[in-house]
Amino acid sequence: MDGIISTSSVIALLLVMGGGLALLRPSQFDGRWLLVAALLVFVNDAMLTNVYGLLPDVFPGSDWNWQGKILALIATLAIAALPAFGWKRSGLTWHQAADSLKASLPVMLIYMGFFAALAWAFPSEPASAETVAFQLTMPGFEEEPYYRGILLFALDRAFLARKSFLGVDWGWGAILSCVLFGLAHAFGYSDGQFSFDPMTMALTGVPSIIGVWLVLKTRSVLLPVVLHNFGNAITLIF
Repeated sequence: MDGIISTSSVIALLLVMGGGLALLRPSQFDGRWLLVAALLVFVNDAMLTNVYGLLPDVFPGSDWNWQGKILALIATLAIAALPAFGWKRSGLTWHQAADSLKASLPVMLIYMGFFAALAWAFPSEPASAETVAFQLTMPGFEEEPYYRGILLFALDRAFLARKSFLGVDWGWGAILSCVLFGLAHAFGYSDGQFSFDPMTMALTGVPSIIGVWLVLKTRSVLLPVVLHNFGNAITLIF
């Protein structure tokens, strides 16, 4: 029940924020895609929680949510295969936009430096083999195709207005996708009360913005996947 309340609250926040932004440029807003984005939030969370505990755990004794991440990834790939989305249009492609890699290199270095600094400032305890395997794979493989792939795609079609900044065209959908990524890590509901960690929101928001920039520049989630897993894994080194 706590998970359903938490997810419902995030969806409500999305609809309220989206509705408010729609008032700024109503002619550049498609409410159907905002509703699709809200549905994507529900589906992703349902998969991550094994349909809120209704599915049996096939990885008993594991320290990490392998099953939920795999189910969420399968759902993302299935949605991306739908005609309304499309794998390539959702950024699920190896192909990088022409002349994008040269511009992406300094941004990648900033991303790597950010997480290297965090790892140095906040050293972690020795990690188990399972933890290393999980952090080198699941976070980037599942979260990037979802947040910077199909969710960004849906939100970008909900908010059509664009503003060119730092070499890419930004829309409110890109910003909302970053907010949702931050809320997924910083916001929750448990034991009858809501919780919110501003520091976690900030620490996830910065790399999320960089990840969105890379997707808008390269038209692919490939680099964000690699960098996401790098950011998670480097903390295990120090």
